[in-house]
Amino acid sequence: MDAINDKILHELSRDGRISNLNLAERVGLSPSACLRRVAALEQAGAIRGYRAVLDPAQMGVGFVAYIAVGLNQHTKSAQQAFERAMDRAPEVRECHNITGSVEYLLRVEVADLADYKRFHTDVLGTLPQVQSLTTYVVIGSPKDERA
Repeated sequence: MDAINDKILHELSRDGRISNLNLAERVGLSPSACLRRVAALEQAGAIRGYRAVLDPAQMGVGFVAYIAVGLNQHTKSAQQAFERAMDRAPEVRECHNITGSVEYLLRVEVADLADYKRFHTDVLGTLPQVQSLTTYVVIGSPKDERA
């Protein structure tokens, strides 16, 4: 990784649809050199993919929350069972295994409060591994650089 690759990654993270010509201009390379570097970054796994940034309101998402989840057992099988359940839950947009007083942090996106209550009760509330849930409702996102 060098300064030019850092610039390429920065520009692509801001606009994954930028043309190679414009990207090359912004990072100070010829188009062919830029294309070779992008291909090498993809091959090396530094660039794992390209995504569209969706408008939550257009997707019917009006309620976003982070949920801290504590498990009642600290075993590999309990964690794997919980992670499989989260993988099957379309409301869970992110699931992070974290350190601290709880094991997981979830980002949940649903239509509204009633839909969240259904998810909280019918999905999380039925998992035998779950001991505690603490919900943090997002009321605004002044900075959100997730793609």
